[in-house]
Amino acid sequence: MNLLIFEYASALGINDPTLASEGKAMLRGLTCDLECLPASYLISKNIDSIEGSQCKPVVIEGSIGDWISDNISQYDYCLPIAPEEDFILCGLTRTIEKNGVKVVGSDSDAVRICSDKYLTYRILQGKVPLIPTKRVTWEDIGSYSRGISGEKVVKPSDGVSCSAVQIVDSEKTFLDATRKVREVSSLPYFLVQDYMEGVSASVSLLSNGKTAIPLSLNKQNISTENGTISYKGGKVPMAHPLEKEAKKVAKNAVESISGLKGYVGVDMILGADEVYLVEINSRITTPYVALRNMLNFNLGEAIVQSVHGKLPQKFTLEREIEIQKDGNRLRLNVIS
Repeated sequence: MNLLIFEYASALGINDPTLASEGKAMLRGLTCDLECLPASYLISKNIDSIEGSQCKPVVIEGSIGDWISDNISQYDYCLPIAPEEDFILCGLTRTIEKNGVKVVGSDSDAVRICSDKYLTYRILQGKVPLIPTKRVTWEDIGSYSRGISGEKVVKPSDGVSCSAVQIVDSEKTFLDATRKVREVSSLPYFLVQDYMEGVSASVSLLSNGKTAIPLSLNKQNISTENGTISYKGGKVPMAHPLEKEAKKVAKNAVESISGLKGYVGVDMILGADEVYLVEINSRITTPYVALRNMLNFNLGEAIVQSVHGKLPQKFTLEREIEIQKDGNRLRLNVIS
């Protein structure tokens, strides 16, 4: 198996701490988990290579899309991590597929659905509990803004992480929020959702394209400042009265979208007595960096095996780990 791993921010040389810390941590974990394979990884000339890894660094500069188009056919498999915004992950996945290379992850059609939250909601309607959501076009902003009452959440339909996700409660805050969304979104519409009280959480799963296995329920530490929402880390795993229901909802959601494979993350809100799905991430997410240190099997290898149809039959989680995001660093603290 000739495998290429790439993480978008590290390969492109992005030094934005809001992206680089999580991306570099995921890349470091994968290169350690998969060093038993003949694996290589892309790294920008402006970013230091991964210390201690036996995987081969491939130093690049310029456009990652051009590099993938010109060179990916040298490999048998490719494990990509990239943002959903602007359909970056979808486009790169399609390029990999068109070159006859096996994707260690979800196929491009599944990535396309999960990259647009509105498409995700439409497919999952009636299958899992969803937050009441409206799609608003840019042309309808004026008329819609006059009807704002109570707290709402405004977000790009193609956003990543908490980018431009804001809580609004008036016409003014709504219009301010839409300007921020427009700066990051490539779609002709955005989403307005009811604000749901509850605990922010995620479920990490492995999927073979037909069956999904929940690995853990994770806490997300979300802060809100002047209506702007941001991710500050979390804890893996999280104990909660709705844990069983949360894992059931995540499993049903992943199995309802054809082509979701490998590691998948499902974000949700745990309310007083119900679980609400927020979005599906068709790629490796930040809890991976903690989970790989807690499971009684090699998580990186299991991701590769899952796209070949094999899922772990039994597993255990050892210890609890807190993830702290501090500027350009991601810290793991063992709790127990």
